[in-house]
Amino acid sequence: MGYSMDPDPEITAKAYGREFQISPKKSIEVCDMIRGKEVEKALNILDEVIEGTRAVPYKKHNKRIAHQKGTGAGGYPKKVCGKVRALVEECKANAESKGLDTENLLIKHLAAHKASPIQGFRPRAFGRSSPQNTQRTNIEIILEEKEE
Repeated sequence: MGYSMDPDPEITAKAYGREFQISPKKSIEVCDMIRGKEVEKALNILDEVIEGTRAVPYKKHNKRIAHQKGTGAGGYPKKVCGKVRALVEECKANAESKGLDTENLLIKHLAAHKASPIQGFRPRAFGRSSPQNTQRTNIEIILEEKEE
């Protein structure tokens, strides 16, 4: 396992979250929403989603999704936003320990990937069973110090 890109270690900090029990589809949408933003602004956006005052627009996985006020197809994935927020905070702490200016950080790279599922089964009638797997997600983040 590695990162999708190889950044300059002098001006970047990175973190990797493995096997979170969250939906990969919702994780991709949240990552698309905050990628490229400043860290403080991204944290505020994630807090608003957790509070329920701002919806995440679903652009890729939006079939049979209810429309939300001001965004179109979207939702409020609170569990995903909590995990992504914790990972952004962790990466920000990594940047601070490297000596980077934490007020001047951008989210350069943020991606969610499907991880291996937890195998499970649901009992059915007549002694049969059906698979019921729990989805897991890996999330990688790279913060970059922007020039003034």
